[in-house]
Amino acid sequence: MSILVDKNTRVMVQGMTGTQASFHTKLSIECGTNVVAGVNPHKGGTTCLDLPVFHTVEEAKKETQANATVLFVPANAVKSAMQETIEAEIPLAVCITAGVPIHDMLEIKYMLKGSRTRMLGPNTPGIITPGEARLGIFPENIHKKGCVGLMSSSSTLTYEGVVEANRAGLGQSTVVGLGDDMIMGAGFIDILNKFMEDEETKAIVMLGGQSWPYEAAAIEYYGALSRKKPLIGFVADHIEPFKYSLGYAGDIMANRNISPKEKRRFMLDSGMIVIDNINQLHEELNNLFGKK
Repeated sequence: MSILVDKNTRVMVQGMTGTQASFHTKLSIECGTNVVAGVNPHKGGTTCLDLPVFHTVEEAKKETQANATVLFVPANAVKSAMQETIEAEIPLAVCITAGVPIHDMLEIKYMLKGSRTRMLGPNTPGIITPGEARLGIFPENIHKKGCVGLMSSSSTLTYEGVVEANRAGLGQSTVVGLGDDMIMGAGFIDILNKFMEDEETKAIVMLGGQSWPYEAAAIEYYGALSRKKPLIGFVADHIEPFKYSLGYAGDIMANRNISPKEKRRFMLDSGMIVIDNINQLHEELNNLFGKK
């Protein structure tokens, strides 16, 4: 099994006619993703990669029964693209675009409340279920089908986590990028719940960066669960104290008062397995599954 996407997911791509979008859509198709349509308000009625391009999301959904979308649109067009997606009740939207204006994201978050749409991103590499579906820009050749669920707010850490799961010989059930921008759509708790419900996901890995408040909420939530799967956690900035002003939202929201030592204590108190270095991940996975 997997979470959110699989071989049956019918994918549309908003902005598919663009250079980067068509490049990555082609790669996704080649690795088995069921891409059924593109959307471009100026090129409806044409084709791209031998697939129909529609004027609107609603039209694409009606004609192809698409139930997921990937957004390759300019930052200033994300709000209108997401409004279309939400109004069309598309269950999953993956926003690759970086630098979406904060005010626009606040409006998008408001639109998402009570809707049928779950948004990953913005500024995410996407989501991939190896061998079944790739929505985004993940390097598909490094992923292996398996039983480890990965979620991260850092693209680079996600790739490293994938490699570590492969080193342990376990592969991945689904890999989810939550996005690097200041305000994200779906959060760690939402994805954690999905992994908890998935029978094939035997262990979960949460990789975080500077955006500490987002991980903190998930850690508190995990600690309160009565039944839980093993969760291995790593936060990239936990080794060094806050010395520099990097401008990340988590740093600002935390008011620079959460020390690396406190982070580690919170994670351990919740029942998580905590690693000090990403290279230790395969060792902890081996320990969990009794491998040497």
